[in-house]
Amino acid sequence: MKNNNIVSESNRYLIQNYQRYPIKIVKGSGSWVFDSMGRKYLDFTTGIAVNNLGHNNSKINSSIKKQIKKLVHISNLFVIEEQVKFAKELVKFKPGYKVFFCNSGTEANEATFKLARKWGIFNGGRNIIISATGAFHGRTFGSLSATFPKKYRDGFYPLVPGFKSVELNNIKKLEETVRKNKKIAAIILEPIQGEAGVKFVDPQYLKKVEILCKKNNILFILDEIQVGLGRTGKVYCHQHYKLNPDIISLAKGLGGGIPCGAIVANSKIADFLTPGSHGTTMGGNPLAMSAGLSSFKQTTDKKFLKDVSRKGKLFLNELKKFKKNKFVKDVRGLGLILAIEFFSSDIAKKFSELCLQNGLLIILTEKFNIRILPPLNVKISEISKSIKIFDSALGKMHE
Repeated sequence: MKNNNIVSESNRYLIQNYQRYPIKIVKGSGSWVFDSMGRKYLDFTTGIAVNNLGHNNSKINSSIKKQIKKLVHISNLFVIEEQVKFAKELVKFKPGYKVFFCNSGTEANEATFKLARKWGIFNGGRNIIISATGAFHGRTFGSLSATFPKKYRDGFYPLVPGFKSVELNNIKKLEETVRKNKKIAAIILEPIQGEAGVKFVDPQYLKKVEILCKKNNILFILDEIQVGLGRTGKVYCHQHYKLNPDIISLAKGLGGGIPCGAIVANSKIADFLTPGSHGTTMGGNPLAMSAGLSSFKQTTDKKFLKDVSRKGKLFLNELKKFKKNKFVKDVRGLGLILAIEFFSSDIAKKFSELCLQNGLLIILTEKFNIRILPPLNVKISEISKSIKIFDSALGKMHE
C-alpha cells in the first residue's frame, strides 16, 4: 500500500490517540530503519528504549524462530521453563529476589502497587503510595494515579485514591510527609525521569529516601522501565548509586522487542502475592521469555556494558559542545539515554523536524527536550553521523 494511502487509512480506521509521523517504516537493520519510499533513517528512538540491540538482531531472531516451532503461549496455569531461566538471570544481579512477569511497564507498576498494598495490610494497615513531581509511571488507572503531569491525567478523574505526589529532590518535604502520615506503604521513584526529558534525580536524595524508607518501614520502589537493562551502562540503573530497592519495575527492552514487563522484588515482600491475588493471562509467555532472555544475555555482558558506558561518555562530550549554542539550555545523559534541552518549545520542535528531514529519528518530549535513545550496540560512526545532523540542524536555526 502506498504511503499516502496507509496514512489516510490510519486516520480512518485507527483511534487517533497518537500524533504519528507520516512515515511508514517497512524494515530495519541494526541502528537503521527504512520507510516505504526507500528513505533511510538512523533510529535513535529504538521503539522508545525497547530495541536495545537495534533491529533484526540475529541472536534474538534465532531465539524467536526456535521458540515459535515449540510453543508460543501456554498460560501461567503451568510451569514455563523459559520463565524460570529468565528469572534466574535477572536475580543473578539481585540475589534473594523473585520475579513476576507481565506484558508492559504500566502492568509492572500496577503489580508493584498491589504488592505494596498487600504488604501494607500486614504492616500497620498501610495503603498510601508516594510518587514524585514530574513522574511518569504508566497510563492504566493505578499507574496514572502515580503519574504527575496534568496532561496525562486530564479527562480521567477520579483517579485511584491513596496516591500522593511530593516535590522531587526535596527531602525535607518528603520527611515532613512521612512524619505526618503513618499509613505510607511505599515510595516510588525513577532514578532518571525519562518521559520528563531525561531529568536526573539527585543521587544524595535517592540515598536519603532509601534510608528514610528503612527507618520508617516503608517500601522503596524504583521504576527502571526505561533506564534499566543496560541502558545506563549498568544492568540496573540504581547500581550507579549503590541502592538496594525493595521492588524494581522493568519493561521496554526486557522482551527483546516482544511485549514484556516484570517486577523484581525482595523475596520477603514478594511472597505477599499469594496464589490468586494477582495474575496475567499472557505475561511471561514462552515467546517473550525466549526473545527477552537472548537480549538480556547480550546486553548484560560485562564487556558490552563497558562499551555502553564508553560510547555514552563520548556521545555526551560531543553533545556538550552544543551548550555554547544560544538555543540550547542544557545537555545531559548517562550511558545511552541522553537529552538536549532547548529554551523554546518552538525551537525544540523545529530541531526535531530538521533531524527527521535529515534522516535521524529522535523523540520530542515535554515540549523543550529532545530525548536520544540509540541502540546499546550503536556504532561510533553512527554517533558521529548523528552529531553532524544535530550540528546541521542547529545551524539552520539561525537561518
